[in-house]
Amino acid sequence: MDKTTIRNEVREVLAKMSEEAYHDRSVTVVKKVLQEPYIIEANTIGITISNKPEVDTIHLIEELWQLGKKVAIPKCNPKTREMSFYAIESFDQLETVYMHLREPIPEKSEFIDANEMDVILVPGVVFDMFGYRVGYGGGYYDRYVINYRKGKLISLLFDEQLYEQVPTDVHDCPVDIIVTPTKRIDCVTQRGAN
Repeated sequence: MDKTTIRNEVREVLAKMSEEAYHDRSVTVVKKVLQEPYIIEANTIGITISNKPEVDTIHLIEELWQLGKKVAIPKCNPKTREMSFYAIESFDQLETVYMHLREPIPEKSEFIDANEMDVILVPGVVFDMFGYRVGYGGGYYDRYVINYRKGKLISLLFDEQLYEQVPTDVHDCPVDIIVTPTKRIDCVTQRGAN
């Protein structure tokens, strides 16, 4: 099955999730990721502002602020398909851009270099046990994390987004850890066992 078919299939399944299930399962994932040792030890965390049906990250960002973490949000450049991260301390530092994405306003935020981030939370539509993912088709994260060596790549998702295996390309960068409402998968170990 190709990436477009898998992406559409999973989006269709997620679209059927009730508001209550979406909320409850997002809360469960947030609670689990806040117990993740890499998150506990991190000072600076890169994270996107989620759009439904992604796991809701708004509550997670608020919790990270409460814990004194620096939270960096990506700003995408659609012309170059590149991304930069900016630290925000308030949702007032965001603007709504194309495709209803909420991104930092650079003039109101602090630029954060990739290697200042201890953890980057990587979004996607479909993942497999090895940490490979089918994203939204722009390739922003694969281009960004290819030289990221400092910390861990973690993805938050619903169980419906987990497949046994997804198609991969040579430039695909897998994540290290996956957290769902029911599982924590160490993808590095899975890749080693494969």
